[in-house]
Amino acid sequence: MKSTENDTVFLKTEAAIQERSDVFKKELGLMDLVLTQILFIVGLGWIGTAAKLGPSHMVFWLVAAILFYVPSAIVVIYLNQLMPLEGGLYQWAKLGFNELTGFMVAWNLWLYAMVLTSEIGLQAATNLAYFLGPNYTWLAGNKPFIVSASCLLIGTLAMTSILGLGVGKWIHNAGGFLMIAIFVAIIALPPINVARGSIPRFQPFPVAIPALTLLNLNILGKLGFAALGGFEYVAIFAGECKNPVRTIGRSVMVAAPVIVLMFIVGTSSMQAFIPPNDIDLIAPIPQVLSAGTASLGIAVRIVPIVILSVLGLRVAQASINLSATARLPLVAGWDRL
Repeated sequence: MKSTENDTVFLKTEAAIQERSDVFKKELGLMDLVLTQILFIVGLGWIGTAAKLGPSHMVFWLVAAILFYVPSAIVVIYLNQLMPLEGGLYQWAKLGFNELTGFMVAWNLWLYAMVLTSEIGLQAATNLAYFLGPNYTWLAGNKPFIVSASCLLIGTLAMTSILGLGVGKWIHNAGGFLMIAIFVAIIALPPINVARGSIPRFQPFPVAIPALTLLNLNILGKLGFAALGGFEYVAIFAGECKNPVRTIGRSVMVAAPVIVLMFIVGTSSMQAFIPPNDIDLIAPIPQVLSAGTASLGIAVRIVPIVILSVLGLRVAQASINLSATARLPLVAGWDRL
């Protein structure tokens, strides 16, 4: 009897949430969600971290995917089929446990997003200083400029979030295409250099027995919990998706193998040009693109483009973060929390 009553309450609560979500325009289709996941999950620094593992990196990427990525994808698909509701994680925690748990999940995600987004002004100043040249290095440490850049960018992102995903999705889609374009360039450079004789060989899918050292296990944990995390974010937009049960599930199944492939081959490209001990963990993308284009005579011209591209990606990723977490206070407000 108690189980039946709980099921009735659950269904009534779910119906009430779906009724409130009816006011949203269904802006997101399959391609929008796939590009959003590629943009949000693929961190530019992770191929540098993984390249420290040497030729065994593919084994570690696959182990991380099997132990964390695949289970995470299965859980997200299952919970979204069960509860395809605006607010995603918040609703799952609230309906699965209680309102306090849902509130704490939303609160922690909101804090995480705010802390992560708050550094965007510093990143913008640093990237612009590199782009403009040696005469503008002072920008990276100029507090008034950093504060102004932060306010301008966060204000713009907030306005975009207010306008809704009808506008925001184009920023996310552009960021997703830009991310793919950067990785296509990274992956294409080794074969080009092999053909020109600049490097001896390129192994996109190296297989080597990994050494189980503390450093390697530490990197494995980072690859699993950090590099391959983020599927759950798209479920926050369930109320704004076209057929969320089918679309979100399919987007995860499409994006997951693409992302793993990008990481594996991107890491191999990094290793083709840069020895493990010389890898720049802060800016591996400009490093590998500079090294890969050096023999082509376009390194000087490619670096400024890369710097602006990295800044554009960071802004687009911050837009996803802010747009998703902006929904959490909204849905919590529906419950008067």
